[in-house]
Amino acid sequence: MTLKDCYDALGGDYAEVTGRIPSERIIQKFVLKFLDDGSYQLLLDSLAAGNGEEAFRAAHTIKGMCQNLGFARLSASSTALTENLRGGLNEDYGPLLEQVKQDYADATAAIQRFKAELG
Repeated sequence: MTLKDCYDALGGDYAEVTGRIPSERIIQKFVLKFLDDGSYQLLLDSLAAGNGEEAFRAAHTIKGMCQNLGFARLSASSTALTENLRGGLNEDYGPLLEQVKQDYADATAAIQRFKAELG
């Protein structure tokens, strides 16, 4: 699996990110670091605890990382969730969170496959 294949699998925009970051080595470094970021777990934990402010910050961090890395699908869903949580917790975030969960699972699975093939 190439880095471009990884982007295709996770619903990313490889052409956009390589236009901004011309070094594939640097892109690869940050794509792999995405797996170690704790923002997703913080989002889940904050929502479970009813902490809307912390959940907003976590969703916003995910959104920013995804925009920077060109993870288009997860960027879109995390942006929608971030905007929903901007005013605090409400009953409407559930379906948005489910989309983020699916997109995050797809992204991390693709990155894990890519990482495994690197050796």
